[in-house]
Amino acid sequence: GCLHDGHISLVKAAQKQCSKVVVSVFVNPSQFSPDEDYDAYPRTVDNDIELLKQNGVDAVFVPSVNTMYPSGITMDVDKQEGAFVEVLGVSHQMEGKFRPHFFRGVCTVVCKLFNIIRPDKTFFGQKDIQQTVVLRRMVRDLFLPIEFIVVPIYRQEDGLAMSSRNRYLSEEQRKISCVFSQALMKAKALYDQGARDRESIIKVATETIEAEKSVRLEYLSLAHPSTLDELDTIGEDGAILSGAMYVGTTRLIDNITLGFSY
Repeated sequence: GCLHDGHISLVKAAQKQCSKVVVSVFVNPSQFSPDEDYDAYPRTVDNDIELLKQNGVDAVFVPSVNTMYPSGITMDVDKQEGAFVEVLGVSHQMEGKFRPHFFRGVCTVVCKLFNIIRPDKTFFGQKDIQQTVVLRRMVRDLFLPIEFIVVPIYRQEDGLAMSSRNRYLSEEQRKISCVFSQALMKAKALYDQGARDRESIIKVATETIEAEKSVRLEYLSLAHPSTLDELDTIGEDGAILSGAMYVGTTRLIDNITLGFSY
């Protein structure tokens, strides 16, 4: 929901490869925890549909919560009923450390969407990079006949990754938020100069972010691209440098790939 240019970049990527493009718009309650912003999350369905229509999408699937969760849904995981999908091994680190049931909710709803739509190809954005790793593993392990494609992050001119949550930022907060992408780019520059050790790469990114006193860094991760194991040294497979920070009460995530690309 609350579609923006980042989502439209996924549409454009799909249109280059597919004869028909279907977009699902659904704010999924099972990927929110009781203390998160499900009710406050922006919902702009009419605007979303109009934007998709303007961009030549062939169909939009906007299911109700009751349709997607026929057994009902509560955000209290211990009280949930019905079928759920979880990908073990890559769901509880990084973002999963702070949002322990998030990827369970994502996998469940995406698996349902795949079963309903039956796509040949599916397109997800790199901005939610752990999500792409988790879902790619789900597709592989459940033998789903779908080609999984990751589309690079769509950034604004100053480097800020497009996000529905950017609308929560004040004008001043918006200006300082680009420190995140600046930190990641400094780390990539260090990698390009030959650095492979965790300490130096994490250090330059951390120091860049923490120099901006009005933001709060939640975490930085340097992980293997497919296992998401934390790395002491970057090997031939490369690495994902990712993290989350708060600007006021708004939580932003971002990442950059080192030594590989989508």
